[in-house]
Amino acid sequence: MSKQPAAKPSKPTAPTPGFTDRKTLRANARKRMEDGAVTPSYSADRTTVIKLLNDALATEWVCVLRYYRHYYMAKGMLADTVKAEFLEHAQQEQAHADLLSNRIVQLGGAPDLNPDTLTARSHAEYKEGGNLRDMVRENLIAERIAIDSYREMINFIGDKDTTTKRILEQILAQEEDHADDFADMLDGWIGE
Repeated sequence: MSKQPAAKPSKPTAPTPGFTDRKTLRANARKRMEDGAVTPSYSADRTTVIKLLNDALATEWVCVLRYYRHYYMAKGMLADTVKAEFLEHAQQEQAHADLLSNRIVQLGGAPDLNPDTLTARSHAEYKEGGNLRDMVRENLIAERIAIDSYREMINFIGDKDTTTKRILEQILAQEEDHADDFADMLDGWIGE
């Protein structure tokens, strides 16, 4: 059996340009530990990001409520198919609200779920719709509003808060799917 030469102890390497050295990383991690996930390298305006997220949260809850109303009130020949879409979208919008609430808390904020102010802070309106086609159209409008508002938030945040950006991009992708679903429904609509 051949004997392997003993490994040489590694000597400290110079920090990689553009990266913080280990000693500074470790020291920074011990500062303001009460801030949890928000470290000194967080470069976004936390107050503004939390406000944007709370406005998006209000929008999601208004959409959840509108979708559930449409789910319960839908009637007519196409109701069963459309109701299934309303229910699925209500559940997905609630999952968006959960993502936003969790991120608000991670950033040291509090989710604003005050029912008295939800519609005032929401980007989308709460429109009941007079019939099934109106309901589909109102939901398409709300999704288009959400798409533009999420896009603006993503552009504003940029690379200053990549975690929030990824969450918003994930939600945006699903809002675009919702808009496509409703646009397809309206495109092939028969009757009123």
